[in-house]
Amino acid sequence: MPYPPRPQLRPLPAFAGTARTGTVLSAELQAQLESFVLAEYAGGRSLRQIAELTDRSPTAVRRVLDKHRVPRRAVGAPRQNDHA
Repeated sequence: MPYPPRPQLRPLPAFAGTARTGTVLSAELQAQLESFVLAEYAGGRSLRQIAELTDRSPTAVRRVLDKHRVPRRAVGAPRQNDHA
C-alpha cells in the first residue's frame, strides 16, 4: 500500500515571489524572513516546511539558521516510545 503524498504548503503572502535570483532583499524583508525562519524552526517546523512557506530552498533556510548559529535537529522524525 503506497503512502499518500505529503501535502505541499503554499508560500505566505509576505514572502511569495520575493526569492528571485540576482535581487537583494530590503533590510526590513530580510529581517522579517530571518525572524520567521528562527521562530518556526524553534516551534518544530522542518526545513522543508519553512522553505515552502517562505518561497525559498531548504538550503536558503539552512543558511539563515547557520548565520544565527542555531543547531539543527537530527534528520528524521523523533523516535516514539514503543513501550505501551
